[in-house]
Amino acid sequence: MASSILPLCTTNIPSSFSNNTNSSFLSKPSQLFLHGRRSQSFKVSCNYSEHDKNNLHDDAVDRRNVLLGLGGLYGAANLAPLATAAPSPPPDLKTCSTATVTPGGPAVDYSCCPPPIPTDMSTIPYYKFPPMNKPRIRSPAHLADEEYIAKYNLAITRMKNLDKTEPLNPLGFKQQANIHCAYCNSAYRIGGKELQVHNSWLFFPFHRWYIYFYERILGSLIDDPTFALPYWNWDNPKGMRLPPMFDREGTSLYDERRNPQVRNRTVMDLGTFGKYKVDTTELLLINNNLILMYRQMVTNAPCPLLFFGAPYVLGTNIEAPGTIENIPHITVHIWTGTVRDSTFPNGDTSYGEDMGNFYSAGLDPVFYCHHGNVDRMWNEWKALGGRRTDLTQPDWLNSEFFFYDENKNPYLVKVQDCLDMKKMGYDYAPSPTPWLNFKPNKKYSTGILDTSLVPPARKIFPIFKLDVNTSFSLDRPASSRTQVEKDNKEEILTFSFIKYDNREYRRFDVYLNADKNVNIEDLNQKEYAGSYTSLPHTHKPGDDDHVSSATFQLAITEVLEENGLENEEKIMVTLVPRKGGEGLAIGCVEIMLVDC
Repeated sequence: MASSILPLCTTNIPSSFSNNTNSSFLSKPSQLFLHGRRSQSFKVSCNYSEHDKNNLHDDAVDRRNVLLGLGGLYGAANLAPLATAAPSPPPDLKTCSTATVTPGGPAVDYSCCPPPIPTDMSTIPYYKFPPMNKPRIRSPAHLADEEYIAKYNLAITRMKNLDKTEPLNPLGFKQQANIHCAYCNSAYRIGGKELQVHNSWLFFPFHRWYIYFYERILGSLIDDPTFALPYWNWDNPKGMRLPPMFDREGTSLYDERRNPQVRNRTVMDLGTFGKYKVDTTELLLINNNLILMYRQMVTNAPCPLLFFGAPYVLGTNIEAPGTIENIPHITVHIWTGTVRDSTFPNGDTSYGEDMGNFYSAGLDPVFYCHHGNVDRMWNEWKALGGRRTDLTQPDWLNSEFFFYDENKNPYLVKVQDCLDMKKMGYDYAPSPTPWLNFKPNKKYSTGILDTSLVPPARKIFPIFKLDVNTSFSLDRPASSRTQVEKDNKEEILTFSFIKYDNREYRRFDVYLNADKNVNIEDLNQKEYAGSYTSLPHTHKPGDDDHVSSATFQLAITEVLEENGLENEEKIMVTLVPRKGGEGLAIGCVEIMLVDC
């Protein structure tokens, strides 16, 4: 079989994305902009050919820019000669303005902007790591003793007291929370375009720097330079509950705006899709969590860009997060924050505060504990070996952020300076990673299914809602690949031009070669390839700007091997909507071979 990517689907996408459907959820025009103008109707192929490169007329250039805007591996691997992305510069504080609770939604009722600096941004120095005697050791939160909890609570108390005595002190609790609000809720602009550090390769380095300075500030407030944040060990069954230290009413570590479901030692659901109660046993839930971790850390993240997320193109609003940012990062936020869901006992009155919304997440102390474990996953992933290494693209390495240190001094930082945590002066106490042994081992389907029994993808897509199980066949660009070929190129299942109503939580699961015997409540099945999730953005009544765009990619080489599909030229794919499929549209699905 030839190894070139075949032209599988060309999708005619109207700007409203509402043609041929009774749903009006996407009646607002698309937010994709091409050369400074709004696209009205355009054809977009999921493939980019040499013919396109040599014939860059207006339509071809528009299509190229749309694909770059998607920010996925397609743009990174196949459009590199045309890419114009540059390192993300630090935001100019003078451009900081009102943040919005949701993209294009209501304004945050307080300023998320940092305290003004008495100098021009161009004079702010780059941060240099101070000398250290020994590294700060971050330990699992559920193992913390009373002495540590008292010290941590004191540090947060003093940080919160600064809000009362010095509201503009950058070390105060609310000012620290505002960092996340400003960087993630459209307060910062660069060249007139909104800056967003989620859903791209900026996610991991930004949050590493963020909690680095937060941790040092806490240590300085209690005069303990060895103080280290705990990490929420949710990838281990013993840590799959809210750490007890955060569930003590009346302490500074407690947050009244958490979802009540997280209390009373409830086992968390790393695949939550907004349900108030999980209808399964604790054992099955824990097993599902471990299988999700295996898929996200191992199966679906063999390549750096799949793990870290797509290259960031300033001003685009296309979401293309890495595996861990998607699950469990988002799902832990959703599980912990007040969920806007019809099953929530107090009704639909919340914007997801605190952990359930970017603008307010930093107001819950557990946020930093959560991101400690997200950061730890970066190290655990690299330790798996193979092609799992840090990115080397200059556009990533030279991207910059702005922070205040524990002495209230402003600094610029670069991504390239945070790749070695030991040089940053901290490390993680080891914890078992049982998910490494939770590769799915059950197979529900019998044999290889007949792909002629389902329509090809080109006859299914685009679809304007995913409210029923949907099966289709896909041509593979190559079959019977050798191990060398697999080592050189990963087989990627790509969902392009996803548009969705962003007011609710959404999830759909993806299966290969799945028949009617598949049990969707048990993820321990070889047919399960992965899940797509999205964070809800609740809007005030009358606010109709609620359309988001995304691309979603799954590495399927290992799943094909597990299901005996390596020699098949066509495979069957099944999408199972779990939440919010009636407000979700998919333009195009295909399989590609991509260099890692």
